[in-house]
Amino acid sequence: MVIYDRTPSTGYRRIDEFDGGFGWLAHPDEAGMRASHALLGDGDDVWLFDPLEAPGIDEAITSLGEVAGVVVCSAYHARDADRFARRFDVPVLVPAWLDRVAERIDAPLERFEGRLADSGVDVREVSPVPGWSEAIAYRRSDNTLYVPDLLGTAPPYLAGDERLAVYLLIRPVVPIGVFGGIAPERILVGHGTGIFTDAAIVLGEALATARPGFPRALLEGGSQLRALIDAL
Repeated sequence: MVIYDRTPSTGYRRIDEFDGGFGWLAHPDEAGMRASHALLGDGDDVWLFDPLEAPGIDEAITSLGEVAGVVVCSAYHARDADRFARRFDVPVLVPAWLDRVAERIDAPLERFEGRLADSGVDVREVSPVPGWSEAIAYRRSDNTLYVPDLLGTAPPYLAGDERLAVYLLIRPVVPIGVFGGIAPERILVGHGTGIFTDAAIVLGEALATARPGFPRALLEGGSQLRALIDAL
């Protein structure tokens, strides 16, 4: 199975549906399961997070509401953000510390820190090792957590019976503190389908077992190393 399918999407699979938005897999059969999300902000506008193109996705997005912006939350998730921004005539919003994205975006770009406009979403910086830069996003009004790369549910992330796991190379230095004060009811991820049952417990387990589970994950993690090379 291919890690990341670079060909044009021929059809998407809808995932992570709840009152506050939904997600989609533009290439449902790829092992890396790159997930995109359309989330309603507190002001009822729609915010797109790390989106990938898929036929018919615009209609699904506009049925949710009016798009206010496209948000890139990982240095490696420029994806198709600029295409969506141009079509919906909105800016690409990038956290102030996030590198590598600006030179990959051909659309108006705006930097922000902390709160994402009037969305109710706050972002926190995650830079556990040199070259790794992302933002986790949390909306306290409905306890929705989005993590683009650090956590995932796609097969390359998981070892044993894990439901949610820390990225292989970050397990030894997992930045547990960045999740302080967060008690999610749901966890959306940039790779895989979301966690909607016992989300806070599952998050705690993923963080607590990341380091002790590293040896096993390393033995089973060949596909994740291939995914890293493909992403780079």
